[in-house]
Amino acid sequence: MADDKGKTKAKSLTNEQILAGFNQLRQAQRSINNKIIELENDLNEHVLVIDALKAVDPSRKCFRSIGGVLVERNVKEVLPSVIENKEMIGKTIEALKSKCVEKGQEINDYMDKHNIKIRQEPYDKSEPQDNKSVNEASSSGILVADSSAKVESQ
Repeated sequence: MADDKGKTKAKSLTNEQILAGFNQLRQAQRSINNKIIELENDLNEHVLVIDALKAVDPSRKCFRSIGGVLVERNVKEVLPSVIENKEMIGKTIEALKSKCVEKGQEINDYMDKHNIKIRQEPYDKSEPQDNKSVNEASSSGILVADSSAKVESQ
């Protein structure tokens, strides 16, 4: 009986609700991708700092920002923690990449479940095309649910 309620709930979604759910999943995936890009930039900065500090005398003083506070330390104290941070950022990036792949699979499953198709415009509009392909491409970037996915309102 619980399965019947789940099926009824899924069938009672309007096209707007289905589209909103799809857009929410896509936004979540974009957010993960943006975080990956941000962390990759941080990783590159850590690599640059590590390379610079390796060439410096270990007893030389350096400054490090910890929680927004600038702290004076020696290179020999800072270098191991920067290396550790770099490794943690790398692990976090890998975890986010796998999460992004999972979110992509979730989006594909959602598209299959609700019969969502994405129509895209051809890259070069200057090429002559037959009428059928022009009509199909006229709705660039629009999500379309098959008419079989429509549900009678209750």
